[in-house]
Amino acid sequence: MKIRLTEFSEDWSRMFQTEAEFMKTIFGDEIIKFEHFGSTSVQGMKAKPVIDMMCIVKDIEKVDIVNGKMAAFGYDVAGEWGISGRRFFRKGGENRTHHIHFYQFDHDQIERHLIFRDYLRSHPEEAAKYSHFKEELAQQFDNTSEYSKAKKEFVREMEQKALIWFEEIQRD
Repeated sequence: MKIRLTEFSEDWSRMFQTEAEFMKTIFGDEIIKFEHFGSTSVQGMKAKPVIDMMCIVKDIEKVDIVNGKMAAFGYDVAGEWGISGRRFFRKGGENRTHHIHFYQFDHDQIERHLIFRDYLRSHPEEAAKYSHFKEELAQQFDNTSEYSKAKKEFVREMEQKALIWFEEIQRD
């Protein structure tokens, strides 16, 4: 898929909320809560205009029951997509609008994503650095798979800073 890096949009929060409301109509009480994460959740960051949302559920196995319904609503049903215990859905085809990550409430990936998001929200200079790095990569690469690989190490290093920051605020 071609990289579409854009300026931050206030619409992203609204798009998240609208999708969360729709997910409630499908999954009902199975959903514990929703989280908006990734670059579209951080004020001022440039991002691919694809909303990353996390649906934290009681029982991940129950998500599989509605795969047919999700496909009928136009979602690409991608299963675990490389992360054991996750269920991943994409919306919008080539002009993707949402990535929906379902995790059972006790999955270890939840905290990592939220700590990184909160770190970027709390450290605008780091968010700006990450945004600038993504702009440079978008000029070097045409498709998202190359772009994503190229930013992996940068993100890993920034996640380590975020984890250290989180440990420090927990001690205070």
